[in-house]
Amino acid sequence: MADAAHDSTALALDDPKGVERILVVCAHPDDVDFGVAGSVATWVKAGIEVEYCIVTDGDAGGSDRSVSRADMAVTRREEQRAAAAEVGVSDVVFLGYPDGRLTPSIELRRDISKQIRLMRPDRLVCQSPERLWERLGASHPDHLAAGEASVCAVYPDARNPFAHPELLAEDLEPHTVPEMWLMAAPNPNRAVDITDTFDRKIAALRRHRSQVGEGEWIEERIRTWVEAAGRQAGLAEGQLAELFRVVAAP
Repeated sequence: MADAAHDSTALALDDPKGVERILVVCAHPDDVDFGVAGSVATWVKAGIEVEYCIVTDGDAGGSDRSVSRADMAVTRREEQRAAAAEVGVSDVVFLGYPDGRLTPSIELRRDISKQIRLMRPDRLVCQSPERLWERLGASHPDHLAAGEASVCAVYPDARNPFAHPELLAEDLEPHTVPEMWLMAAPNPNRAVDITDTFDRKIAALRRHRSQVGEGEWIEERIRTWVEAAGRQAGLAEGQLAELFRVVAAP
């Protein structure tokens, strides 16, 4: 394969210079690990502070009907915290919205805006609000709803002092996020080389035992995805990537 520097079709590689804080918003526990854990490990390794905001507890996940939904929610919170630790993340916030019934409500926009104003990130990573027809499983309705609410929180809510005035009452001043990174989005335009952090991504995914079991299949399947992404990004043969649609906030 041609060197990416000489490949006019190669995607731009992430340059995190100047980025100090990144907020990742996802619908369910394990979404962040399937979608972006390799990149998170790379960012943390570079000294960037990363925080997760998980919108639901994932209580509709799993296939064991003998497990109560309340117990499943507790399990999935614990699994997500353990998975976050595998890639160096200690701050995980759960918003507690119902799994499988998520909508981009004004309340969800407010709660994501609150996390933005609290953390004041330089970059917000979220799921795409656009359906990805080539890989429908990435476009769960909850993913789309979390993505839409996140985009609305970035623009205009979090920066607007007159949106969600109750946040001002909590002394949470507006914050403008410079850029959004959409995962599982059509027409990606940015890549993160995760070749050196792939093992951390797999370790994180294996923490979600309620969803992946023993996880024997995880490494092979995920490697297939990220190898294909590496080729799409124009990386050298055998290198691995996660892809994003990066949108500069107006």
